[in-house]
Amino acid sequence: MSHPVQYLIIHGKTLEGQRFRPSDWAERLAGVLSQFRPAGSIANPLSYSPYAMPRTLDGLPCVMIDHRLRQLEPLAWKFACDFADSNRLQTTDTARRDEDATPPPAA
Repeated sequence: MSHPVQYLIIHGKTLEGQRFRPSDWAERLAGVLSQFRPAGSIANPLSYSPYAMPRTLDGLPCVMIDHRLRQLEPLAWKFACDFADSNRLQTTDTARRDEDATPPPAA
């Protein structure tokens, strides 16, 4: 059985509810992480990594970071998490959401 891809989503809104600036922060963060790619993939310097993609959700920029980046390059994962923490950005972790939705084992 295949497992769905799980993401850490860094939203362009602070914990206080303010829109995060500059407006191109998501592209900048994804650009920094663009060098981390699956083994054997062609490293195109003009494209984003499939592990960190800028997107727009609810009209705000965000970066969707694939959980597989954590195993591929733990320091890159830490950098992204530290970026979100130090800028007080809202995050959503789809892995945690999946764990919350899993029913407890039967007794």
